[in-house]
Amino acid sequence: MNIVTLLSTVFCLSLSLTASANEAFSSALDEGMQLRYFNQLQHAGLFVTTEQGGVLYQKNHQQAFIPASTTKLITALLALQHWGADYRFKTEFYLTEAGQYSPMLLVKGYGDPFLVSEELAFVAKQLAQRLQQQGISRLAGIQLDTGYYKGGIKFSGASQTDNPYDAVSSALAANFNTLYVQKTAEGFISGELQTPITPTATFLAGKIQAFTQTKSGLKKRINLGQNEVLAQRYFAELLAAFLRQEGVNVDQGVERASVPENAVLLYEHRNRQVLSEVIRPMMKYSTNFIANQLALNLSREITGVPASAETVASVYQQQLTEQFGWQDFTVKEGAGLSRENRLSPEQLIDVLHAFEPWRDLLPEIESNVYAKSGTLLGVSTLAGYLYREESNQKKWYPFAVMINQKVPFRYRNKLAQELSERLK
Repeated sequence: MNIVTLLSTVFCLSLSLTASANEAFSSALDEGMQLRYFNQLQHAGLFVTTEQGGVLYQKNHQQAFIPASTTKLITALLALQHWGADYRFKTEFYLTEAGQYSPMLLVKGYGDPFLVSEELAFVAKQLAQRLQQQGISRLAGIQLDTGYYKGGIKFSGASQTDNPYDAVSSALAANFNTLYVQKTAEGFISGELQTPITPTATFLAGKIQAFTQTKSGLKKRINLGQNEVLAQRYFAELLAAFLRQEGVNVDQGVERASVPENAVLLYEHRNRQVLSEVIRPMMKYSTNFIANQLALNLSREITGVPASAETVASVYQQQLTEQFGWQDFTVKEGAGLSRENRLSPEQLIDVLHAFEPWRDLLPEIESNVYAKSGTLLGVSTLAGYLYREESNQKKWYPFAVMINQKVPFRYRNKLAQELSERLK
């Protein structure tokens, strides 16, 4: 019995053997434990191609599945195509009049997804220098303009837990809209040296059950909840704390406002992390907050209206249809949390071929396997590149595994590793 007959009768594979390399790849499929298990799955698809698009292996490659966090490949691709790898997100800082003696600092947010404590400390230093040049040592308070996004954003699939991966999006957000807090015998302190504790952080930590049930010692990262006012207040408090460290007194007032016509631009900050440096950790740690911020910013620039879940879904539909000619697909948000999302392995391969200039942004999850994983209850996906060196040449093979049923933990990684080993 030849190999094609064996695969057809034992594994029910759809196999294309168009070149000698393809034959070498498939010559020992009957020995593959992981692939043998895969072909017994009822709700699974797999597609592997060469860099040039030649088919090495396919099963249910045009069937739609829930992609989970492999959706982030689409978000990264659209962002990199739109802005370029060296793009830096901005935040603007204005001075506005507020009484006889002290001006207000007004911050206009543009959805920068990477305003972490280290970045805000740098911002505070720049602001302090400019304020001191103008003889200003005191601010009456901080105003926030968050109109770049529509208020009350809620994406399909989002939950309302205190876990960091459920952090909500905001045009102004510190530390991915999360807190890292430690409980001590005296109360709450920051769980990280670079971040001062603030009143809002203490207030929110005191409402978390895990903290109320322990005396001291617990460290926990939580999100800022669904209350946008609290999230924005925390941003203002943290910025004020860093300004005080630079010798600028800041009163406690926090207000929401729009930039008035007479406002004076004090400082335009461009994040020190370029877009590629934002996407790399998003891929490695599957950060939903970053993905959704990128999706919202993209939709804001393309539509010209305040970003929302609706503008994201509309822009993704338009962009993917125009670029790939897809007809049957659904992408509701940019992180992959929604169970309404539907993509096929073939469509993910289209994305991977377009993503090739930036494939180094993907983590190496197994030896010679660079990929983005996706996980939801009953959903396990993996898409990326199998790598090998052949005749002193580097070769990359795009692949997409989509499983919409329960499988063993890390099975997708083992399958990808087995596929990679067949290329040797």
